[in-house]
Amino acid sequence: MNESPILRVEAYSKHFDLHEQGKIIPSSSNVNLNVYRGRLTALIGQTGAGKSTVLKGIYRTYLPSSGRLLYRMENGHEIDLSNADEHRILELRRTEISFVTQFLHVLPRQSTEDVVAQPLLKKGMNKIQARNIARDMLAALNLPETLWGISPATFSGGEKQRVNLARGLVSRPRLLLLDEPTASLDPKTTKRVIKLIENLKNEGVAMLSIFHQPDLVERLADDVVELEPPLAFEKILEEII
Repeated sequence: MNESPILRVEAYSKHFDLHEQGKIIPSSSNVNLNVYRGRLTALIGQTGAGKSTVLKGIYRTYLPSSGRLLYRMENGHEIDLSNADEHRILELRRTEISFVTQFLHVLPRQSTEDVVAQPLLKKGMNKIQARNIARDMLAALNLPETLWGISPATFSGGEKQRVNLARGLVSRPRLLLLDEPTASLDPKTTKRVIKLIENLKNEGVAMLSIFHQPDLVERLADDVVELEPPLAFEKILEEII
């Protein structure tokens, strides 16, 4: 492939220090991958391989223990996300990088349509237009209109996941991170999510996603990266068992 990747992950590793116990818990180890415009790279691997840790490192929820996370801006300039300052990271989250996690975190009493419209408002879109686009996305994800005007705090797991997906997809970022995007969804909504992901790929969005369902990997992934648990993690499991 001649096109330069939007994201290059080079020798990324992450461990957690349990200072009180004097232990180090390994998570991701020596991860290397590329993510390209209009393509989806799937992360697969057994529990403990550090798949979610990779996504959180790219989004800078975690600081890496070692390695580089090179993000290429539209002007061709590369930023190492592993050591970029907080202001730059917040700006990239606002304008270019979106992360759909497995859990929905929202402000109390904020309506669902405003939760979904938030990324558009942060980009400077007016409230009426942002809400209209948010409503279209909620409809595309099969969330009943009766729920749009109330807080998602009391929604079911599947309903919250639809809100989470709507918020992550609505702004059409340059780089989209997806952590098990179809978890907790019924088959009908899963089909809609698959269609939305395919549409975003056609629009040129670069994606890095965790999947546990082989059929989704087969259908959606252009590239597949399998992670192995660090050897030290396997030893820890043996001690626990």
